[in-house]
Amino acid sequence: QVQLAESGGGLVQAGGSLRLSCAASGPAFSGSAMGWIRQAPGKERVVVATISGTGRMWRYDASVSGRFTISRDNAKNTATAYLQMNNLKSDDTGVYYCAASEGPLATMNLNEYTYWGQGTQVSVSS
Repeated sequence: QVQLAESGGGLVQAGGSLRLSCAASGPAFSGSAMGWIRQAPGKERVVVATISGTGRMWRYDASVSGRFTISRDNAKNTATAYLQMNNLKSDDTGVYYCAASEGPLATMNLNEYTYWGQGTQVSVSS
């Protein structure tokens, strides 16, 4: 069973930065793609960034491209994913979930994420 645990959320002023972390572990976790998913108040979940199992490929939603950077560190049966968020805007407010898929390919398809963390709140004040 894969377990994911996010940290790093909080309250920040517009234009500020935050760094989210996600620790993934489990006997079956090896080389799976990971993603960060945002759920803004009253809206659907959206994949904002994804990274492949090797960490060599990544993709971003247009709303965060150029401001957010996803990365990961891999170890045997574990990985830690990061989301560096710069120049934050009020529209970035929401709960950020870390998720992992079954396969190694980075994906912007929400339905391909099998394992989910509990989420961490990011609030950006204008």
